[in-house]
Amino acid sequence: MHELINTFIATTNTGDIDGALYLFAPDAVIDDVSVGDAFVGRDGVRLYLERFFVGYHTVSKLLSIETTDDFHADVRLDFTGDFGHETGTLKIVLNADGLIERADADLD
Repeated sequence: MHELINTFIATTNTGDIDGALYLFAPDAVIDDVSVGDAFVGRDGVRLYLERFFVGYHTVSKLLSIETTDDFHADVRLDFTGDFGHETGTLKIVLNADGLIERADADLD
């Protein structure tokens, strides 16, 4: 889980959307209450990452990872970008193949 999270941060920080998409299941969902929308499948995940990470020049810094088992983690992140500075949580669920099948995002 820690390696996957670190890879997600590294790929999104450099704008490597294809590298980040490699971490997601084909039917993955990102549900972001901060923007009031869910992004479904790899096309939806791509749209989310392009819009909110690349589009806002977002740089993420890991604050903490709390795992409950091999498939669930609450990840606290510090975000900076064109929007300013925010902190937030990603609640990540992995599938049996170790890919992200769901990420619930929420800014503080």
